[in-house]
Amino acid sequence: MRLKCWFAASLLPTAALIAQSATVTLPASPSTVVWGYYSAKAKPVMTVHTGETVRIQTLSTCGPTERMVAEGVATADIPAYNAEIYSQVKDRGPGGHILTGPLEIAEAEPGDVLEVQIVKIDIDVPFACNGFGVGRGFLPNDFPYSRRKIIPLDREKMVAKFAPGIEIPLHPFFGSMGVAPPDSAARYDSAPPWMHGGNMDNKELVAGITLYLPVHAKGALFEVGDGHAGQGNGEVDITALETFLSGTFRFVVHKDRHLLWPRAETPTSYISMGFSPDLKEATTLAVRDMINFLVDEKHLSRDEAYMLTSVAVDVDITQLVDGNVGVHAMCPKSIFKQ
Repeated sequence: MRLKCWFAASLLPTAALIAQSATVTLPASPSTVVWGYYSAKAKPVMTVHTGETVRIQTLSTCGPTERMVAEGVATADIPAYNAEIYSQVKDRGPGGHILTGPLEIAEAEPGDVLEVQIVKIDIDVPFACNGFGVGRGFLPNDFPYSRRKIIPLDREKMVAKFAPGIEIPLHPFFGSMGVAPPDSAARYDSAPPWMHGGNMDNKELVAGITLYLPVHAKGALFEVGDGHAGQGNGEVDITALETFLSGTFRFVVHKDRHLLWPRAETPTSYISMGFSPDLKEATTLAVRDMINFLVDEKHLSRDEAYMLTSVAVDVDITQLVDGNVGVHAMCPKSIFKQ
């Protein structure tokens, strides 16, 4: 299945105008989150319409409040809703991510495409955490133990103070953004990304980009969380600069425009994605979908599209640690002169 004109409506309103029109807020609370899954059976916590803009508050994956305090985080710096959610939400799993939603977009039906314009991302706290655990990450045999680190964030200079003499530029994005998956009968683990999006951990998905997700269930049922202040491609120890984020999103439903895998558009690139337990298969899916895009949208022959992907498109590892690994292909817009 391929999507026709899948970039047509993206990025048209300016971010400033969209942010000014954002009158709806979805806070993080025990009644507005799901713990560890995407599902067509999940009950929507809010309903909006195509074209509307919502500001959504999310949790980090840094854990319970008492754990962060024990690691040196000031109690005043931890949002109060973190402790409330950890103490009150008992329905958990199979995954570990706490996601805000699901948000129902009333017009969305299976077979449509949900356009998610990421208008603005705010870092809500002055710290991030990073850590790895026994048997987790890309090199579990090299690090057969657990470590955690609290990393101060300077939100004015937009850097993370990782260690003396090491400052990391901040590029906040949501590790997990997705809709209900195709299987309508089950909860899908929040950890492995798939055709519904989910835990993609794609550091390109910052404010100012547009994400396109295939709709599999009525209302789409969008969920978001796993805030990152920054990350390297690969996310090799299994965590990024994990932190609390709030995002402003504008949702647009495209009727009957079939898309199999998530795609995205930045101001400078078109992005295709692939997810699979096998890195070669994930790469195949991302490259194949980029070729489909170049054929459908740029009107190249399949031979030319294959060639252009080889000479102009960057194929990058997204992440290596989430069950399904991720690959994304980035095609620069600047090469198209018409």
